[in-house]
Amino acid sequence: MSKSIHQAVEQKETGFLIKNSIFLPFHFELLSVWIGKDMSMVSKPDLLTDFSERNGDVHIRESESFTNLIFVSHKDLKREYGHYKGHIILFCTEKDADIFDTHNRHYIKLSFHDDTDSVYMEIIDDPFYL
Repeated sequence: MSKSIHQAVEQKETGFLIKNSIFLPFHFELLSVWIGKDMSMVSKPDLLTDFSERNGDVHIRESESFTNLIFVSHKDLKREYGHYKGHIILFCTEKDADIFDTHNRHYIKLSFHDDTDSVYMEIIDDPFYL
């Protein structure tokens, strides 16, 4: 059975990465994804909202205990965004939570700090203040 977002983050669990595919130890309802280089005055992240099965930017696969996100337009997320070069922000709710209740919506920052395949997770308040 899958853990909640809060359980996984509080227990400092990590996901893992294989090329353009991220595995996370929880289920969620994905509203949007921001992906990009670390912010500066001249850079802004890409906002991805198309999660359709055939043509989407992000494909989603769930098993009983994890969620897998596949970033179709990227070949190697660690090379592109690792070593603090960038991050991915998921805007989501817990699985089966009411997405219309603002208290249920969370921003989760995913980052790749080192040469391992670990994906570090952190709940943040506002993606514009990183």
